[in-house]
Amino acid sequence: MAVTLADVAARAGVSSATVSRVLSGDYPVAGATRSRVLRAVAELEYVVDGPASALAAASSDLLGILVNDIADPFFGIVAGAVQGELDSGADGQVPRRLAVVCNTGGSPERELTYLTLLQRQRAAAIVLTGGAVEDPAHRASLAARLRRLAADGTRIVLCGRPPLDPPGPGAEATAIPGPDAPATAIPAPVAGPDARPVAGARGRSARRAARGAVLTVAFDNRGGAHALTAHLLALGHRHIGYVAGPSERTTTRHRLAGHLAALAADGAVGPDRAERLTVHAGGYDRACGYRGAVELLRRAPETTAVLAANDTVALGVCAALRDAGRRVPQDVSVAGFDDLPFSADAAPGLTTVRLPLQEAGARAGQLALGTRPAPPGGTTTMPHALVVRASTAPPRAGA
Repeated sequence: MAVTLADVAARAGVSSATVSRVLSGDYPVAGATRSRVLRAVAELEYVVDGPASALAAASSDLLGILVNDIADPFFGIVAGAVQGELDSGADGQVPRRLAVVCNTGGSPERELTYLTLLQRQRAAAIVLTGGAVEDPAHRASLAARLRRLAADGTRIVLCGRPPLDPPGPGAEATAIPGPDAPATAIPAPVAGPDARPVAGARGRSARRAARGAVLTVAFDNRGGAHALTAHLLALGHRHIGYVAGPSERTTTRHRLAGHLAALAADGAVGPDRAERLTVHAGGYDRACGYRGAVELLRRAPETTAVLAANDTVALGVCAALRDAGRRVPQDVSVAGFDDLPFSADAAPGLTTVRLPLQEAGARAGQLALGTRPAPPGGTTTMPHALVVRASTAPPRAGA
């Protein structure tokens, strides 16, 4: 049976009229009373219909940004770009809002808790960044929570993670060319500056289009990893190791799938050997990269190239290789992923896949604010670009 306004009133110990006033936001209500009502709404998972939902959402000036690790440059860049959109409304069409960054530490439980807290604060919009946890129970709970929030008028945007449902045939695949990158689904190798975002449409129609939907700004992690592995294969490498991230994350699975697909397409490395040369380091930090490389060299000392889960992991891989007396790239080539700011300044410069983090965060912010129309199918896939630097080279003769 559906929860009613009267049920919420009984749980909170107030009248139905008081509950209505709290949800509408149009009448002054004592802070303690308002808190009791909102707590009852959350506990009963009461879904507000129609005008009351719109008014409640319109009265909020809060935008929540959920990140896995605020110290990781990946999340810092994306969150900063989302927040930057809050100040882009000098023309008066975008109301100023307060951005609250919630650091989940990668915990599924914290992710759900922050969503509940943001719901109690009647957040106008929420942007969830980074890969999702591949646990069926958590995925079901998260999807139900996000759909309730969206139905109540909160704009929900997933940035850097898969959509709640697979995108339909009308989903938008976005290509954002930079000065050195052609506008193709898989751009050619580039080394120029990141691409600039496409200006978004503004107005009431855009705000209405995003309402009630869970929108997605996704990255082509599979395609990027495929391009990296193909690059190493083209250089002549056949002993290619992979230091993967946390096995329970969608990002890890998608990047590893792209790597394995490239190996399978080439035919030079069988699936059993590819599995032996894959190490799940447990995280996306430098220490995990170091441990992963040590384990990889123990399993396969003949390794001539290593793909890392991301650029930070790649730094740890390089450190482990140095400590083992291996030179990069003369003895072992190393490649990262993301093209974080330090990648160009590493010694040697790190070959990697560039993801348009700034542009993706800006686009997610525009969708959250309603200044950009919802994409066809609800999903925009941002392009990747292979960036070739000095950390990869052909293997030594006879290697």
